[in-house]
Amino acid sequence: MSRAGAQRPGMGASVFDAYPELLANAEGIAGFSIRDFFRGCPSERFTDTRYVQPALYTVNALHYRRYIDEGGALPIFLAGHSLGEFNALQAAGVFDFETGLHLVKKRALLMSESHGGGMAAVLGLNGEEVVQVIAENNLSDLSVANFNSDLQMVISGPIESIKQAEEVFYDNYAIKYVVLKVSGAFHSAMLDTAAVKFGEYLQEFSFSPPQLPVISNRTGRPYTAASVARNLAEHINQPVMWRQSIIYMRAHGAGEFIEMGGGVLLLDMTKNISADKI
Repeated sequence: MSRAGAQRPGMGASVFDAYPELLANAEGIAGFSIRDFFRGCPSERFTDTRYVQPALYTVNALHYRRYIDEGGALPIFLAGHSLGEFNALQAAGVFDFETGLHLVKKRALLMSESHGGGMAAVLGLNGEEVVQVIAENNLSDLSVANFNSDLQMVISGPIESIKQAEEVFYDNYAIKYVVLKVSGAFHSAMLDTAAVKFGEYLQEFSFSPPQLPVISNRTGRPYTAASVARNLAEHINQPVMWRQSIIYMRAHGAGEFIEMGGGVLLLDMTKNISADKI
């Protein structure tokens, strides 16, 4: 498993020296020093999706490469949270490392063209409850961006609406409400234009069938060869069905999860996902 939005200073140090040629190639495609991004990046750039996405894609890919090189067992499923889905598809052989980075770079650029958006994590309410709060409190410009676990959701929309919604959610028994340090309203209708443009860009590429099952954020079900371009385009402005993805993998034999990238954020979320229903 791998994810986006988890960048932290010093990230990647353990794999950069192990794969200097891959890192140099990635930095040539990305157009900036990925190593320096994680060790001395100005704060405004450290949350800029144009830099965050290529940097995280590279770190995640190198961690998986090392896992395999060190004899790690092939997984029965691959999955990635948001941007991490590109790493899952690359690991499954749908496209190579360089192609994936070109896709991520273009995706990041298109997503950065949407301004004025934001996101917030809502803890203590399930998906149905968050949707109900939005519907009953005239918050129609907000939507659920991530169905992360039983009681952790992320909402997305105009930043001012995100800030104003904090009191509403606390009034409706949210345990915690955290405005996230992101540069846009990802996985929402504010990214509709980016999704269309990225869909057009994807037509320039051909994709191989997954060699291992990759669970789609869009559907919570395995990718097919025919669904790659459509899913990746819709992935930009549609919610991440992470909870549903974990439930599907567990129901089909996944008993242990390994998180790439050196973090435990996804593993912690997974602990809070029950298997009783989709």
